Amino acid sequence: MVQWATGNIGTRSLQAVIGHPLLELVGLVVYGEAKAGVDAGVIAGQEPVGVRATSDRVAALDLDADCVIYMPRAADVGEVVALLRGGKDIVTTCGEFGSGGAGLADDVREQVADACAAGRTSIYATGSSPGFITDALPFALLSMQRRVDLVEINEYADMSRRNSPELMFDIMGFGRPVTPSADGRAKHLLGQFGPSLAGIAAAAGKPVDSWSATGAVAAAARRTEIAGGVIEAGTAAAFRTVLAGSHGGSEIVRFTADWYTTRELDQAWELGETGWRVQVHGDAPFDVALPFPVPLEDLGEFTPGYTANRPVNAVPFVCAAAPGFVRTEDLPPIVPGGPLNYR
Repeated sequence: MVQWATGNIGTRSLQAVIGHPLLELVGLVVYGEAKAGVDAGVIAGQEPVGVRATSDRVAALDLDADCVIYMPRAADVGEVVALLRGGKDIVTTCGEFGSGGAGLADDVREQVADACAAGRTSIYATGSSPGFITDALPFALLSMQRRVDLVEINEYADMSRRNSPELMFDIMGFGRPVTPSADGRAKHLLGQFGPSLAGIAAAAGKPVDSWSATGAVAAAARRTEIAGGVIEAGTAAAFRTVLAGSHGGSEIVRFTADWYTTRELDQAWELGETGWRVQVHGDAPFDVALPFPVPLEDLGEFTPGYTANRPVNAVPFVCAAAPGFVRTEDLPPIVPGGPLNYR
């Protein structure tokens, strides 16, 4: 198999592939010339494995491999189509290929489907959020229901120990003057999460017929020092995004993301520990809390695994799947040991 890209998540994926008993690394694609020609094991922080990285993405299309773990920052549809048409299954963290390609334009989805048919290949998109928290866990809880009234997913991220000023202040907008709303951010996230949330609603037997996407900003009640800098009193200290899908006038699925730098806000927001909470309201109700049991200052060491491990674990399952777009509900439970009939 081929690991495609070695950013923060891709490097963790590469480490997992090298140590996986069912997978053999035959190629590594990198985007920085400094890594080109370097042994994959060295890039992964391990002993050499005899596979050298290449930055020649065109040549990499011809590598002899059954599957590619495709993890660039932005997907190149031409590359994806060429890989699939060339006989390589794809597991990716690029969310637009999830939920049967629901995040793609119709003509692009058709190109990808045609490539799968020509190459007898499959493509599966997964990760943590969206991914595990919008697919695997909700489907497991839905298996216990006969009547579903609402599925709620809450995501909490305490960003106070994230020592990345550019991310925190320039990209995310913490510390800026508070604006009336953050609906633009919400609409962007709806594009990412909407397809998988729609899959939950459909699995509950109540397909979404209307969506809402709203954003809110809360200000710091006092001057707060965080790892990446200072949040002045009265400036943006927390963002809340709510994505809701309704069926017949009633909400059937709701996703709320709270990203915050302090709990001392000018609004009374209920904020959980970093992690997730999933609630199913129905005839067999559940309330599942999944906080990350890791100190905030150590999260950087562990969080890549939450996104990288699931795609690696999925490879044997996707290679055994029927050609075309693969959804989580099309697969058996993804586990580290691989499918029983694969071993």
